[in-house]
Amino acid sequence: MTAPSLVTVAHGTRVAAGNRVAAAVTAHAARRLGVPATGSYVELCAPSLDSVARSLDAPAVVVPLLLSTGFHVRCDLPAAMSRAGAPVQLARPLGPHPLLAEVMCLRLRGAGARPRDPVVLAAAGSRDPDALIDLASAGRMLQARWGAPVRVATVSGDGPPVGDTVAEARADGRVAVAPYLLADGHFARLAAHLGRLAGTGTVAGVLGPHPLLVELVVRRYRALAARPEAGRVTTAA
Repeated sequence: MTAPSLVTVAHGTRVAAGNRVAAAVTAHAARRLGVPATGSYVELCAPSLDSVARSLDAPAVVVPLLLSTGFHVRCDLPAAMSRAGAPVQLARPLGPHPLLAEVMCLRLRGAGARPRDPVVLAAAGSRDPDALIDLASAGRMLQARWGAPVRVATVSGDGPPVGDTVAEARADGRVAVAPYLLADGHFARLAAHLGRLAGTGTVAGVLGPHPLLVELVVRRYRALAARPEAGRVTTAA
């Protein structure tokens, strides 16, 4: 039996370097799995998931390179997959997950954050209740791994603003900002800018194409690839 191909879907950005991160993650995961792979995007970059799904002529597993369950995961992705040219299975998004917390810790240390420094986890943000629940969970995972207080903030949506949250955390001394973002782009640059305006001198890098993130993509694929197809479009529980 031929293994299904891997299709990844990232948010997309107008910053080319950010889109190259998604492409690198996809390529590394494909090599690990030994299967054909195609990268796609929700918006702002081609190819779209809709166009990739329509072009499929064999079963595939779609892994969202997204960090929470929100509107894209619940609505946009299933809608695109419903027009697929072959049976497809939709994996859960990458986050929240302890492996992502581990990568953020590595990025924090690389930026010069000290072990006891409080951290502001800066995410893109959302008005979707499920996404906000996932974001809070990501904050708890980072705090458990980092071993110091972690506050969650967003650059848009309904979450606490990054600038205000950094200013509040600075009342206790040093504070570092950890972007909860896959790649460089508008939100990553805005999070760093707002953090520095509020007084932090330590802004970690984005998650990027770290091997642990690739490992998570591999796990998401394998969790579905081993299942018999239940229908033309199936999703992970």
